[in-house]
Amino acid sequence: MLAKMAVALCVALASYTYPMLLRSVPIIFRRMFTVFPSLFLLITLKLPNHSDSFKCVMSLSLLRSHSRTCPSCLRPWGGLSGVPELEVEALSPINLLLERSLLPPRPLEAPEPNLSPDLKKVNCSPQTFRCTLSSIPQNQALLNKARLPLGLLLHPFRDLQQLPVITSNTIVRCRSCRTYINPFVTFLDQRRWKCNLCYRVNDVPDEFMYNPVTRSYGEPHKRPEVQNATVEFIASSDYMLRPPQPAAYLFVLDVSHNAVESGYLKFFCESLMDNLDKLPGDTRTRVGFLTFDNTVHFYNLQEGLSQPQMLVVSDIDDIFIPSHDSLMVNLKESKELVKDLLTSLPGMFSQTKETHSALGPALQAAFKLMSPTGGRVTVFQTQLPTLGAGSLKSREDPNQRSSTKGVQHLAPATDFYKKLALDCSGQQIGVDLFLLSSQYADLASLACISKYSAGSIFYYPSFHYIHNPAQLEKFQKDLDRYLTRKIGFEAVMRIRCTKGLSIHTFHGNFFVRSTDLLSLANVNPDSAFAVQMSIDDSLADSSLACFQAALLYTSSKGKRRIRVHTLCLPVVNQLSDVYAGADVQAITCLLADMAIDRSITSSLTDARDALTNAVVDLASAYKSNVSNLQQSGLVFPAALCLFPIYILALLKQKALRTGTSTRLDERVFAMCEFKTQPLQQLMRMVHPDLYRLDNISDQGALHLNNTVIPQPHLLHLSAETLSRDGAFLMDCGNTFYLWIGKCCHDLFIRDVLGCPNYASIPTNMVSETVTVYKQLSFQNEQIHNKKKLYSTFFQYLVEDQSESASSYHEFLQHIQAMSK
Repeated sequence: MLAKMAVALCVALASYTYPMLLRSVPIIFRRMFTVFPSLFLLITLKLPNHSDSFKCVMSLSLLRSHSRTCPSCLRPWGGLSGVPELEVEALSPINLLLERSLLPPRPLEAPEPNLSPDLKKVNCSPQTFRCTLSSIPQNQALLNKARLPLGLLLHPFRDLQQLPVITSNTIVRCRSCRTYINPFVTFLDQRRWKCNLCYRVNDVPDEFMYNPVTRSYGEPHKRPEVQNATVEFIASSDYMLRPPQPAAYLFVLDVSHNAVESGYLKFFCESLMDNLDKLPGDTRTRVGFLTFDNTVHFYNLQEGLSQPQMLVVSDIDDIFIPSHDSLMVNLKESKELVKDLLTSLPGMFSQTKETHSALGPALQAAFKLMSPTGGRVTVFQTQLPTLGAGSLKSREDPNQRSSTKGVQHLAPATDFYKKLALDCSGQQIGVDLFLLSSQYADLASLACISKYSAGSIFYYPSFHYIHNPAQLEKFQKDLDRYLTRKIGFEAVMRIRCTKGLSIHTFHGNFFVRSTDLLSLANVNPDSAFAVQMSIDDSLADSSLACFQAALLYTSSKGKRRIRVHTLCLPVVNQLSDVYAGADVQAITCLLADMAIDRSITSSLTDARDALTNAVVDLASAYKSNVSNLQQSGLVFPAALCLFPIYILALLKQKALRTGTSTRLDERVFAMCEFKTQPLQQLMRMVHPDLYRLDNISDQGALHLNNTVIPQPHLLHLSAETLSRDGAFLMDCGNTFYLWIGKCCHDLFIRDVLGCPNYASIPTNMVSETVTVYKQLSFQNEQIHNKKKLYSTFFQYLVEDQSESASSYHEFLQHIQAMSK
């Protein structure tokens, strides 16, 4: 029974992978960890022996590989396969006011483009590269008629299990548009190939005639570059403006009284100490440290010293570097001094009474210190900057947190942080921000330092090492992942597309160097990007449209590399085909990015209205142009039937909601997440997956290798689906919630939670096995004493009415009224 419950819990969550850098576990266990590591630990700790644990892992692995190939496991409305029946199903009209059960049994996958089997086999993974429309309209008029956005969502540096790495003296590219050769080019003969983006005919170099995989000559079409949509080239000196930089890491630490009180410094030092040997790099890796309060403190860590030396610069209005040779040091040579500093730092400021924060001058110092090489600056800040350049004043009015008339101060209060970020980007310096604040810190202004230098932002509201253990645990796990994850330096990314298509807007953290070129001082595997596109010229002469993203970067080992992703999609001339291939999740994520921009440049009210109008426009366009139905109601094609609920869920998110008390910094951070998180993560934040776990049966289960794997179904996000005798698991992307009903069976509670019965479950139970991405929380009906957690869980039930937002049914009625 126990093992079966463990398998059921695993299967319930086996939809997407969350990559981890796990080096010390066998590969089969590593695959399990990439699904949901914290749950794996929770289960295996309670399984009676290792053989059952291995069986559980093996079952899950088989399930994941099976679901990719088995026709019976294909998700409803998950895309086209070139089969007319599936096209008809994707287009079948659904009256949303009458049909209540719209959720598929399993999480949606990306639509499969209507391509030939050979092209499907080599197309880019949708986890890396996907388009809002898997069938590209032939012209802009058809796109306008569809009332859907055209754009790309890209996760270019994500962790990959398999990545073909190509070492060649000649990297074959189109002589006209510079597209890298890929699976979708056409070989006219053994000596000529036609570019799939600009259609120029190019010569095949002699070296390309040799296939290093098969060790044969005369088969250029079998080279790995032409057999894989994602490849990585080892770049030559032609792709270098300077010798590859070493991995360089500078840590900038707030040591004011507020920071010391929060307790973060001790845990930062412990984490960095534990991970010093895991920092990505080689024998050239360099590190440095700055601390600041009302002054800026540098640390001499030069090899040969008996202990670290602190150098204090008190003139914050004219910051300077006291020494240029000993502040950024070789980690291998000065490791013992670095360890001494990390050991002593928490105690050095434990008695400080200094309350001011000179963040701006500290960042200026970091820029000067890192400019010769470039690298990564990691900033830890706990309050509003109050001294020197970049000082800020509180702009939040707590009385306006629940306003329904719009939200003020979403834009930065000063351009200091943006200008400094652009200077950093020019010197290949990326700035990552960890904000651990119990009070308003004006994240709208501070975030610019990371946004325009291609950095990352981490936020821990109400952080305190004693009073908020859940945030502390999240901080520790995030930091462990952050310090050890893969990193690319001095990167640029260019996105190319078929002639006739053009890119006009980018979303994410970067600096736009030219029309299609993004400057990324640092690139990491957890960040994603999006672009909006338009159709400038008719694609009538093309049956396929292709998109290629090329990321040029320096690895932490000092190697210049080019990672190339190529996506191929069909071109269609019928509106019905456009709708049938629409990717409802990609559309939702792109519209979210557009709404975030609009809320900052115009107003939150305008952004919310634009989202609502997107649903209205689609309903009107489909009814008047495709469905040919005279019936009353709100009719959508099956492929887009979840669009209204996704938009309603967006409107109830922290980033875009009104009428619900939302701290300004928390709202701004939610906006930052929308702009930088991968699609799979975003969709769980917007519309979590909800399962019932206590009544899983063998009905509909998969039978693989004599193993029965139950298949829990997704449930609607409504309190109506909860029951007093059940146990329900909600996956919100960053957090799990397990809701236990008061009458839930004691056997389930004992097997899964390790508690004898319902009454013995703590009202707020946080697992010690929280991972980098997942915080496992438990809630039960006694939670009324923990009102905040209780409301947090129920705010994700987006189909229900709340104090300030309509229910799903009311939203549909509103859409119907507007579309008449």
